[in-house]
Amino acid sequence: MVLDSGTTCLEVARELERRRVTVAPLSLHAVNALAAGPRVTLLVPGGRPRPGELALTGPLTEASLAALRFDTAIIGCCGLTAADGLTAHDLDDAAVKRAAISSARRVVAVAEAAKLVRTALAFVVPASALHAVVTDATAPGDETDRLAAAGVTVRKV
Repeated sequence: MVLDSGTTCLEVARELERRRVTVAPLSLHAVNALAAGPRVTLLVPGGRPRPGELALTGPLTEASLAALRFDTAIIGCCGLTAADGLTAHDLDDAAVKRAAISSARRVVAVAEAAKLVRTALAFVVPASALHAVVTDATAPGDETDRLAAAGVTVRKV
């Protein structure tokens, strides 16, 4: 699987640490979280770490993703609505997310409830490109209903 950057995806990495999984994390924070997992096989893509978040970006990251195929892409977002799709604050981040999505058979977006009512600057993919969204129990029912109507499975945890 390919695992996107961001705080929500970092929490996913911490859960994956105990599983037998092959994962390509797109953040050095997630690489660090997964490195101690005794059953985790890490594939670390190239790229330039963005200061602070340490998300891998740029053409090396995109080329690394294009060379691989994944069963699942777990993608974080800055905004997600049925009308505007999945969006990011940064154009480089959006390009990496698109590359990860293009390399995967299944796409799962993970987002806190507040992001389901936001639209950020950079378009990534339409909501219909997602297979599932995992969010928290406080996610607004009207937006989760619209996502479901677009063919996305919504799971509140």
